[in-house]
Amino acid sequence: MNFLRQLGLGFRNYGKAIGYIRTHKLYWYFPIPALLMLVIYFIGSEVSHWQASWDPQKGCLECVTMNDTIWFIIKLLISIFLGLTLMKFSKYIVVILLSPLFSILSEKVEKELTGNKYPFSLQQTIHDVKRGVRIALRNIMWEYIFLSIILLVTFFGWENPTSSPIFYLTYFIAFFYYGFSFIDYINERRRLDIDQSIHFMRNHRGLAIAIGSVYSLMILVPVDIGVMLDYSNFLEAPFETLGVSLLQVLLWFLASVSPILAIVAATLSMHELVDLSSNKWSQKARGHENIVSDRYRDEE
Repeated sequence: MNFLRQLGLGFRNYGKAIGYIRTHKLYWYFPIPALLMLVIYFIGSEVSHWQASWDPQKGCLECVTMNDTIWFIIKLLISIFLGLTLMKFSKYIVVILLSPLFSILSEKVEKELTGNKYPFSLQQTIHDVKRGVRIALRNIMWEYIFLSIILLVTFFGWENPTSSPIFYLTYFIAFFYYGFSFIDYINERRRLDIDQSIHFMRNHRGLAIAIGSVYSLMILVPVDIGVMLDYSNFLEAPFETLGVSLLQVLLWFLASVSPILAIVAATLSMHELVDLSSNKWSQKARGHENIVSDRYRDEE
């Protein structure tokens, strides 16, 4: 299957995922990422308010003692770290923290599609989470290696590197790695080790980009919790206040449903691509053998 057909497969299955979730009543999975997104946005709002309380542009001009200088440096480093984490890594934070949910939901979708069963095991769940974290951290590392290379190249050709056409490659690279993170849950059940999963994704970049792009765009614009809950001007400008608040609620809703849609779409797409019903490592395919220990033996 060529690149464009893979793209079409991924995008098409996002539409199917909506119908699948509605048909199989998987709505109860939504509150979990919704609460997580509220926590992330709340922390982001608090960090923004904290950063607004001091002006790093002034440097340490107001520092009088060595303690003032040290405290300023600490605040600056914390501010940079939190800002980078919440702005650049928030999508990966969602993937990492929701790893157990994604693994369970993907297995449930596969069972409905094929009848495949994978017996629950706490040991296996821990293994899935560890693998999900490893994949996410690997993807973060490679994404920012490519980002650094692209910024370095554009730095010599453009005064503003972000205005370079080459810079837009960073978005497609990010889409690929986000999609990779979701599809790997299915590859794990197919008993592909991480190297094999990497090879598989290199041959199916279109599918990974399609899955990652929709997820990324749905979670692109951060929600301002303060604005969403601020009705202080409602009497003076009711329609404007209500409109702004509803827009923030809509953005929060899109961010909350995006990871669930992504993992369902990834599972549906992989079933069309490789026929998950033929997975020899499922309980259906192997009778009633205990397959749990087999699934993680190779990587440990």
